[in-house]
Amino acid sequence: MSEGERRLAAIMFTDMVGYTALTRQDEGLAMKLLDEHRTIVRPLFTQHGGREVKTIGDSFLVEFGSALEAVRCAFDMQQALHELNSSRPMERRIMIRIGIHLGDVIHSQNDVYGDAVNVASRIEPLAPPGGVCISEQVHDHVKNKGAFQFVSLGKKDLKNVGESVEVFRVVLPWEEGESSRADLDKKRVAVLPFTNLSSDPEEGYFADGMTEELITSLSGVRQLTVIARTSVMKYKGSQKGASDIGKELNVGTLLEGSVRKAGSRVRITAQLIDVPSEGHLWAQNYDRQLEDVFAIQSEIAEKVATELKVRLVDSEKRVLEKKPTENTEAYTYYLRGRELVRENTEPSLRHALGVFEKAVALDQSYAKAYAGIAECYTELVNGGYEPHELAMPKAELSVKKAIQLDPELAEAHATLARVQFQEDDIRGSESEARRGIELNPSLPEAHFVLSNVSFLKMNKEEGIRESEACYHLDPARPRYIERLGLQYFYIGREEDALRHWEKTLQLAPAGTHRAMTEYYLYKGDMEEAKKHHSEAATFDPSHRWVTWMKGFMAARAGDREEALSILKQIEAKWIGSTTLNDIAFIYYALGDLDSYFTYIMRATEQHTVQYVYAIYCPLFAGSRGDPRYQEFLGKIKAVL
Repeated sequence: MSEGERRLAAIMFTDMVGYTALTRQDEGLAMKLLDEHRTIVRPLFTQHGGREVKTIGDSFLVEFGSALEAVRCAFDMQQALHELNSSRPMERRIMIRIGIHLGDVIHSQNDVYGDAVNVASRIEPLAPPGGVCISEQVHDHVKNKGAFQFVSLGKKDLKNVGESVEVFRVVLPWEEGESSRADLDKKRVAVLPFTNLSSDPEEGYFADGMTEELITSLSGVRQLTVIARTSVMKYKGSQKGASDIGKELNVGTLLEGSVRKAGSRVRITAQLIDVPSEGHLWAQNYDRQLEDVFAIQSEIAEKVATELKVRLVDSEKRVLEKKPTENTEAYTYYLRGRELVRENTEPSLRHALGVFEKAVALDQSYAKAYAGIAECYTELVNGGYEPHELAMPKAELSVKKAIQLDPELAEAHATLARVQFQEDDIRGSESEARRGIELNPSLPEAHFVLSNVSFLKMNKEEGIRESEACYHLDPARPRYIERLGLQYFYIGREEDALRHWEKTLQLAPAGTHRAMTEYYLYKGDMEEAKKHHSEAATFDPSHRWVTWMKGFMAARAGDREEALSILKQIEAKWIGSTTLNDIAFIYYALGDLDSYFTYIMRATEQHTVQYVYAIYCPLFAGSRGDPRYQEFLGKIKAVL
């Protein structure tokens, strides 16, 4: 073929699953598996008339003259690796994804170019690990040939590809015997981030807001378990297939869609996907005025319930059909505020406060906006950006106003439970958390409060169960991942902690590395602890823990000067009383128990003590034989 000539070709793009992460953990093993992978698949290219164009790290780009031969080759590759993996432990398995597209290519300098290459590379990530995905063009050529079965994944908008492409998954014979996807609970649902198709990228907040509002609506259906916002937002812009996402979130059903907002009109598409088959259960387009957006949300939620054979009771219908505000401008401000809260930085939280206050100014009966104000104040206190004694009364006032306006607003009850817990009203906190769960069983924040209450009451097993409920509902949120793993560790279930962290390292690396730093410090492995601290700092450098733990490790290593320097940094950077704990922890590591108890007692008096560390963490076990520890416990028990 002459230089620059066009021709029709089937392009295969492959990629090893988890290779990049493995190179960071064990470079030697990663290279060994890569070499083994190449040895297995390269002869199969030639057997099926394929030409290896190039390798890109752990990926192959291969050209075939026939779409059928490309699919047959992909099948043989996955079959060979499946047989190899069946006798291997998980960490030594070789899993690849394969994408195939048929289209025009241009040859130049032993390379190939053109849309066919781009499309194949975009289809590949949609395949499950160990799976094959093909474009509709390939499907048209092979659907009536051979014994292959296919499942449509629907039309996909691929990056840098002008038109949507229907993608099909090849059903491999051994998958029919696998129960992992088939066993997924269909009534366990994840709402994936809706895509912003508006001409203005700044309108992205509206699509994210639609995602969050649908999560809230569906969470009110008691027979459904709905994954929380934090865990699904990590899939924003992801090209992962339904199978991968379903496995990672342990859900049987996905809701996905897009939003196009133009002035006073909004166009929303939604489709419900069955994870085991990756087929569509239902799809619908809505083209309405902006003020109809709440009706659309209700219709979608009710349709999801119907498709999943859930019968709504009258109270659920009432909540679904409730219109939170008549003012679309106030609603727009509310969605902007929610987007800012998700960033969870001091500037974003302060900005969110102002935006929620604008929403309230436009509609003084907007309960959700008042609840948003309360959440901002609570997070500012927890982040060490606002004094507890100034901010928490404002949070309590706002959230009680929200409940007064809408007694069935579950998230407001959960926020009030957090506020009352920090005000040492433990009975009130427990009551509000249980009311929140009664209204919305998929509310992880309420379970988080109940976990705190249980551990405060020394009911460790109940505390673990509530933390597991948090993780079950929001499996990628660092706060819940970190807390559950540490609680396993604190009560002596080290194997459970290690297994938990092994699963969560990819989903929430910052929280996992923070927890593992503390574990290895307890084990006396300073080098391993430093490695995990460095990783945690890389992923989330602004987290308060990064600073105080650095001081703690310096003190443990005997570097008193560095530890004292970090104490000064803490006092200069954070004004909130929550930092009293951080200062206490560093003094403990310095061996200064007098200062440790001075700051712990001050934190207790100001309602901000981190009692889980003080009571349960093995790193502070040396303080529990001191008479002042009993005095501290007395103050804790007095609030129960």
